[in-house]
Amino acid sequence: MLFRQVYDHIITRMERGEWNAHDKLPSIRCLALELRVNRLTVLKAYQLLKQNGKAYVKEKSGYYVCPEAGSQVADGHDEPLTAVSSAMQLNSKLSDIHKITASYQFSQAVIDPNLLPNLFLSEYVKKVFDIYPKLMGTYSTPQGDEELREFLCQYLKRHFRIHLQPSEVLITTGSQQAIDLVGRIFIRPLDAILVEQPTYSAALDIFRAQGARLIPVAISPEGYDLDAVEMLMKQQRPRFFYMNPTFHNPTGYTLPTNQRKQLVELAERYRCVLIEDDAFYDIYFDERPPQPLFTYDTEGWVVYLRSFSKYVAPGLRICAVFGRKPVIDPLIAAKALADNGTPLVTQKIFLHYFQSERMQQHLEKLRIALQIRRDIMEGELAAAPIDWRWTSPKGGLNIWLQLPDTVPAAALFHESLRQSISFVPGHICDPLHDMQSWIRLCYSLVNEEQLHVGVQRLADIAQRIQKR
Repeated sequence: MLFRQVYDHIITRMERGEWNAHDKLPSIRCLALELRVNRLTVLKAYQLLKQNGKAYVKEKSGYYVCPEAGSQVADGHDEPLTAVSSAMQLNSKLSDIHKITASYQFSQAVIDPNLLPNLFLSEYVKKVFDIYPKLMGTYSTPQGDEELREFLCQYLKRHFRIHLQPSEVLITTGSQQAIDLVGRIFIRPLDAILVEQPTYSAALDIFRAQGARLIPVAISPEGYDLDAVEMLMKQQRPRFFYMNPTFHNPTGYTLPTNQRKQLVELAERYRCVLIEDDAFYDIYFDERPPQPLFTYDTEGWVVYLRSFSKYVAPGLRICAVFGRKPVIDPLIAAKALADNGTPLVTQKIFLHYFQSERMQQHLEKLRIALQIRRDIMEGELAAAPIDWRWTSPKGGLNIWLQLPDTVPAAALFHESLRQSISFVPGHICDPLHDMQSWIRLCYSLVNEEQLHVGVQRLADIAQRIQKR
């Protein structure tokens, strides 16, 4: 319910010390205007605050903060403690799972380092320092190395016939920083944004931290219900639609070409920015995926986040944000405040390595290796006496697995961790936390033998749970 989100928003601002004990809260009218919601919504939130002892009413005056609800800053003590407790409200559910040590690591969507050409990359490091002997003594600009941005513009022109200027490119330290910057620039408290159901869980955590109101859009192997998307754009007027349309994380689905064109048309009609997160474009198995939505954008309504580091060298943390200057310029300002620029060393290494012939050979071999690992995981899942279901991904790193009702995901997760097997529970990928019978399994990190054994053990655990 929207009034509950307004309630949570007010509580958060109290905890941050914006409103302390006995402070007068904004009038219903003023807060409704600030948050762009109906006055009745704010009234319901205020009534709930009063009911829960967080606020009290002065007749003909308004609502005030109860002493016990105010920030600890009000009494002049414990300021550091208050700041820390406020910061601790930020969380990353996916990161928490990744911290868990497991012998059979099916939770991390990263590639086995043994599949990457590490020796060749180290040779390129030396080459880069020969070309740029003063590299370690130089900062990058906040926008990113101009030589790299120029190369990436040529890359888009060559592969997708997209014409951009280097000024329309921003280099970030990985795609997650790009998502964070987008959230900081676009989202104001209680802004509606569209997100896929399910979607990348770290993005959900980022948007929630900015105070966004998450509106789910179901995704299936066939794509979206575009009539439903249009209705949401028309009714909710979202700030943006965050999407992962190519080898979608976590499902592996890929949006068909006709929907990509129609979505760009809808974005233009309803003035809704499309944030296209594309981390797996080059990791395809049978055929190249459709062209990015950014290809069809002529009016500047698509922001294209293209991550390269997963399959080149994850440690380089290189992502490019492509968009028109009205979007890119404020993102550059936010990037300058965040870290003043991605390290120049990693940008130069990526630049020279990515354009090498060896890199293209590596990609061809990597696709074969990952397809083999996908087939192994699917083979073991199919051989198990469990009625779990999935759609075989045509690229990417994950399988989105639906469990039978007889195998609760929570029970499977906790028992699997006890036996050193990790995966991602589906509910953390759902903006509504409803997808309780789904899990994400990554087949790219562990080796082939570990895949065989790990999936067999997972199936044994599921079978034991099923028999209870």
